[in-house]
Amino acid sequence: MSKNLKVLFIGDIIGKLGRQVCQQVLPEIKKKFSPDFIIANGENSAHGYGITEKIYKELIELGVDAITMGNHVWDKRELITNIDKLPLVLRPANYPPGTPGVDHLIIEKKGVKVGLLNLTGRVFMKEMDCPFQAAEQLVPEIKKQTNIIIVDMHAEATSEKCAMGWLLDGRVSAVVGTHTHVMTADERVLPEGTAFISDIGMVGGYDSIIGMKKEQILKRFKTLLPERFEPTDEGPGLFNAVLLEIDPKTGKAKKIERINRLNP
Repeated sequence: MSKNLKVLFIGDIIGKLGRQVCQQVLPEIKKKFSPDFIIANGENSAHGYGITEKIYKELIELGVDAITMGNHVWDKRELITNIDKLPLVLRPANYPPGTPGVDHLIIEKKGVKVGLLNLTGRVFMKEMDCPFQAAEQLVPEIKKQTNIIIVDMHAEATSEKCAMGWLLDGRVSAVVGTHTHVMTADERVLPEGTAFISDIGMVGGYDSIIGMKKEQILKRFKTLLPERFEPTDEGPGLFNAVLLEIDPKTGKAKKIERINRLNP
């Protein structure tokens, strides 16, 4: 392959509305940008919490090549026992040894292999094994099969995501942030050739608070009482993603572009 490899990475897909937005917007995105690989974060795709086998199949049928997760990976408890039936779902690598699922993926199309690594942060999140040590251990292993490596850093703190970008600059093709559901405007290619953005954003309700119903979150802020959050399921939808252009020989990123669509 002589031309740059195009990888579309879709932000956190939130609930039914997020999946509907993908169904409506993704065909136009594919037609315009012609991505070679499509990756999506799906940890909120099942009514905001986790993923199911049915939704997994739905996203794969849309043309998604791999699905990363995050801190909600086990919210649908069926995944604990059937994650091996969902071979294109990647759980965070910095869970302890013995956790179900795989710690990295190699996806291949038309003879081109892309390595995929999913990590969760520890700042303002539940305690996990160190994502930085996990990255340093796994990236050399993935490089034995391909120079093209995409890292989904699923974390709350911008500083932690930035730190991962700088740690892996020149060693992976891209470090993209997920989890906060708000697209940031700091996309860049770092000096050694790694594309970076603090957060891709989300696919979900536009008239919402990070994809969830406004009333529920406002009640929590105003009263401090427990309130289960549910995804916004009506109204306009937001589609956030980034398009990565990567030299297939070196694995270095040449470009990162934000994609931001409002679906009425």
